[in-house]
Amino acid sequence: MASAAEQLAANLNFSALGKATELKQRIWFTLGALLVYRFGTYIPLPGIDPSAWDQIFRTQAGGILGMFNMFAGGGINRMAIFALNIMPYISASIIIQLMTTVSPTLENLKKEGESGRKLMNQYTRYLTVVLACFQAYGIGIGLESAGQVVAEPGLFFRISTVITLTGGTVFLMWLGEQITARGIGNGISLIILAGIVAELPSALVGMFELGRQGALSTGLILLVIVMAVVVIAFIVFMERAQRRLLIQYPKRQVGNRMFEGQSSHLPLKLNTSGVIPPIFASSLLLLPTTIANFSSAGVAGPEWLQWIVTNFSHGRPLFLISYVGLIVFFAFFYTAIVFNPTETADNLKKHGGFIPGIRPGERTAEYIDYVLSRITLIGAAYLAVVCLIPEILISYAAVPFYFGGTSLLIVVSVTMDTVAQVQGYLLAHQYEGLIKKSKLRGRRR
Repeated sequence: MASAAEQLAANLNFSALGKATELKQRIWFTLGALLVYRFGTYIPLPGIDPSAWDQIFRTQAGGILGMFNMFAGGGINRMAIFALNIMPYISASIIIQLMTTVSPTLENLKKEGESGRKLMNQYTRYLTVVLACFQAYGIGIGLESAGQVVAEPGLFFRISTVITLTGGTVFLMWLGEQITARGIGNGISLIILAGIVAELPSALVGMFELGRQGALSTGLILLVIVMAVVVIAFIVFMERAQRRLLIQYPKRQVGNRMFEGQSSHLPLKLNTSGVIPPIFASSLLLLPTTIANFSSAGVAGPEWLQWIVTNFSHGRPLFLISYVGLIVFFAFFYTAIVFNPTETADNLKKHGGFIPGIRPGERTAEYIDYVLSRITLIGAAYLAVVCLIPEILISYAAVPFYFGGTSLLIVVSVTMDTVAQVQGYLLAHQYEGLIKKSKLRGRRR
């Protein structure tokens, strides 16, 4: 068995991709779906003048609209049918997950397994439609009050805007689910990744153009590039970091044979929540400020609306404090959702495993929770630092959003997860091949 495992590890490489038919089909499906998404970001919203909107967008590109445009893959800049992107779905997921902590009904659904998860997903879809309609209507009002952007303002334009933008979000939600089921990687994360990566070259060219015009100094451009490389290396290191708890299994007797006790490790990732906290935090901050920004375009607006636009603008102290606070909150919240110390301790107890020096059962659960809470604190601090420092540089040096910590974190983390899934498929394919070869050898003998 050991020799087979060694042979499998030695032969595991991407040259086996040509023989893995199912994996190739999944990759081609994923690429095709992402290509459809990119086409949609270039189809303008009916009834608007794209050139007039582009002039207005350029005046606000350094604010919250620029950040929203990054997640929308340039859809806001072109005011495309996919302008809302997948953000309403993410906001709906946040609300449903938060409701599970206060609603006994949703909490029971979460414990019911597959059927409960399907019903919760259905609730998330319904809430996505509601949030998308709300945001789309706000965008329609904002476009009408922005000047000469809308050819024929009125109720018909607002209704068509709500239908178009909500339909675009629902389509992307469906497309993301299809990528997850029939493609490779997490569909929602890959849609966000595709938008960021597709706009990255133009952002790089724009930064060099600002340097040529003298708006950005050569030293600052070099600092941004070096910072991006350092942040990427730091993200890779932290995403791979683990705290391994030693698990000991006692001796056992099978028939007349006595088997020695074995030991293994329970790996706890330093950042169990992954890229979810920055995405959730950005989504929540974008939801009220985007509507306020659109609603106040061209008009004075109420004082509370102006207060939101002013204090939650990108780079403002309240925005940065809220951003860090939400990242830390969602790091702990999502970790508590995906990892249950009590369930893990019960499974170890059922299989006879224990942590040396810790009593099985409740004490083991408390110890795992103790360790998990402390490494999650480190992981939350890492996410906050990675996302905050580049954001400050972006705000005060007019560097494009695509070089910020949030975008780099999404790109690196999603890429690492997708590559890990590809390697998993290759490993399974080659393992099946070794089993078939061993069976053929056995028959020949």
